Amino acid sequence: MKIRANGFDFDALVAGQEGDPLILFLHGFPQTSHTWREQVPALAERGFFAVAPNQRGYSWGARPGEVSSYATENLVADALAMMDVLGYETAHIVGHDWGGQLSWLLAAHHPDRVNSLTVLSRPHPQAFLNSLQRDEAQAERSRHHKTFQNADAATLLLEDNARRLRNLFTDQGVPEVDQNAYLSILGGFDALDAAINWYRAPVQAGSDQPLAAGETPAVTVPVLYIWGDADAAVGSIAAEATQDYVEGPYRFERLPGIGHFITDEDATRVTELLLEFLGNTDHGKT
Repeated sequence: MKIRANGFDFDALVAGQEGDPLILFLHGFPQTSHTWREQVPALAERGFFAVAPNQRGYSWGARPGEVSSYATENLVADALAMMDVLGYETAHIVGHDWGGQLSWLLAAHHPDRVNSLTVLSRPHPQAFLNSLQRDEAQAERSRHHKTFQNADAATLLLEDNARRLRNLFTDQGVPEVDQNAYLSILGGFDALDAAINWYRAPVQAGSDQPLAAGETPAVTVPVLYIWGDADAAVGSIAAEATQDYVEGPYRFERLPGIGHFITDEDATRVTELLLEFLGNTDHGKT
């Protein structure tokens, strides 16, 4: 399915009946909607309209050339525009990594549009920023944020059959078949460079950190936060501090031995947690 929203055409993985409660899945880097391949049909079977777009830069029809086009506020606006085009006032939001960042921002700044929030790996933006500033180990885990400011970052990642990207995936338990699925899109320079622009745009605009997002309010909607304790990108300090920025119902699920790409390592557990969480959450109006 293609979704025409905010002036762009987004490719999307979709299942379920329009009119059923909407779940909007937002992927992270360096992945695509493929990361939600197990959850989308499973949630549709339980009576949800499940939509997982390839976001700005990842969809061929949503790939502007200017770095500034990838400012975080534009990425959040894309998600809201998709909801509008699909005909929904509200949605359950599920995000991972950069998609998790957008999910937190949606819930923090647009709580009237969010029925519930599920985030994989990415802590609340304020918890993450505090950790980056105070925890040397987290700063080391996030060193790629600075590396991605280099103009040749995509070229280096794609060298030698995308060896660096493949090593990143392999080290965090992503099977080769799924690596190939992600690289079917991100194996091209234009798509990968556009995806990296998500990191560049905030710095170009004057932010010290791509994921800083300024002062982000606490979230008041019901939250399920899932973190694997073998995550190479997010340490325990930021993950555990996330509870300090949630004022509504909150559930923290720590997955032992699971790395950053949670749906690729344990898709079944993610689906189980989502179904359980949403089963205890008001489905909300459409």
